[in-house]
Amino acid sequence: MTSVRQQREGIAKQPEATRKRTPSQPRARRSSADIGPSKLAQVRLRADEMDALQLVMRTLGLASTSDALREGLRLLAHEAAEVEAAKEIRAFYGKGPAPLPDGVAPPTEAELAAADEIEW
Repeated sequence: MTSVRQQREGIAKQPEATRKRTPSQPRARRSSADIGPSKLAQVRLRADEMDALQLVMRTLGLASTSDALREGLRLLAHEAAEVEAAKEIRAFYGKGPAPLPDGVAPPTEAELAAADEIEW
């Protein structure tokens, strides 16, 4: 917390003794076994992005913003792994196409055109 925020919230320059927790006031925190090692990340969202995030949380039943952002990161990591695998396949086969599995017919021009029209 910055000194400006501390002053605004009335906690700046308190004697050290008043800031310490007494044994009767243990800090509420999960053990590292529950959550593992972690780091704090911050993100600034526009109002429309926050609205979208809250809608996603309600729709998917996610309990917290952190849960929603973790799920988004999981999906991004999965997509990045697919992109990397595609790059490795292209590098392995060079300019030619990858061979089709046994028993699979090459796609027709109509099938390729239909696939190009599909939207997610």
